[in-house]
Amino acid sequence: MLNQQGSSYQVFTPYFRAWLEHGWRQPVDAPSRVEWISERGDALPSTRPVQGAGEEAARKHWEEYVDGVAAYDDERDRPDLDSTSRMSVPLKYGEVHPRTMLADLARKRSAGAEAYRRELAWREFCADLLARYPEAAWMPLRPEFEKMEYDEPGDGFDAWCKGMTGYPIVDAGMRQLAATGFMHNRVRMVVASFLVKDLHVHWKHGARWFMRHLLDGDLASNSLNWQWVAGCGADASPYFRIFNPTTQGKKFDPDATYIHRWLRELADLPGPAAHEPWRSPTPTAYPPPIVDHATARAESLRRYTAIR
Repeated sequence: MLNQQGSSYQVFTPYFRAWLEHGWRQPVDAPSRVEWISERGDALPSTRPVQGAGEEAARKHWEEYVDGVAAYDDERDRPDLDSTSRMSVPLKYGEVHPRTMLADLARKRSAGAEAYRRELAWREFCADLLARYPEAAWMPLRPEFEKMEYDEPGDGFDAWCKGMTGYPIVDAGMRQLAATGFMHNRVRMVVASFLVKDLHVHWKHGARWFMRHLLDGDLASNSLNWQWVAGCGADASPYFRIFNPTTQGKKFDPDATYIHRWLRELADLPGPAAHEPWRSPTPTAYPPPIVDHATARAESLRRYTAIR
C-alpha cells in the first residue's frame, strides 16, 4: 500500500487509516471440488500429526475465541491471564486467512474487536514494509543506527537465552519460549528491550533466537517488531522508552501467577516478593540480577546520544 506521494508508509497510524479506507474482499467460499495428485512410488513414511493443526482446527479455535473477543482490549497485556487468541501459528502457516478473521470481527462491535483488528493491521504493516525493504530482515530501517555501539553476545546473552538473568519476568518469558515455542506478546517486548537496552546486544541476535524457537516465527513480524523495540524501525518506539523489567512484571503480572508458572525456584515467594527475589530474606536457587537496570539504562541512553 502506497501513500499519496507514491511511497510506502513509514508510520502505522496513517497506514491503518488507509488500510481501513481501502477495505478488503470477503473470504472466499470453500472449494466444492479438489483435484488431488495421486500417490506414486513408495509411500511416504507415516508421521504423527501435530495436535490441533490444520484449517478445521484453526477455524474451530478462532470461532470459540472470537465469541469472547470483547475482553481482548482489557486483557491482552496480561500474561498471567493467558487470554490471547494464539492465532499467530495458524496465520503463519496459512491455516486461516486474515480476511476470515476480519469478517468475523466486523460482526463483533466492541473495543476488544477493534483492538484485535488493529493488531491484524500491524501484521500487514510489517509484511508491507519487508516486501518493500527486504534488507529490513536484518538491517535497521533507520540507517543512523548502523553507527550504534553494541556489545558482542557473551555471558549475558547466554543467560538471557537460558532464562537466567535474575529478572523474573524476563526469565519467565524465555523459559516459556524454550518449553512451548510461544511467548506472550507483552513479555516479548520486555525481553527484547532487556536484551537490546540492558545488555546492549544487537537486536538481530535476539531476532534470530526468536526465529529459531517460535512456532509462530514470521520474518516480517519478528524483525520489524524487534526493530520497533530497538528504536531503529518504522514508527519505532522512541529509543528512550526502556522497559523496566521489574515495573513491567508488577504491572502486568501483579500476583506473579505467570512468574510462578515458569520459575519454580520462586514458587515459595508470594506475588510481590517474586518480582524482586533479591530483596527476599528467604534464600532461593534463583540467580541474582546480572546487571543493574538503572546503570544499564543510563549506558543505553549514552550510546543513543552518541549517534543522534
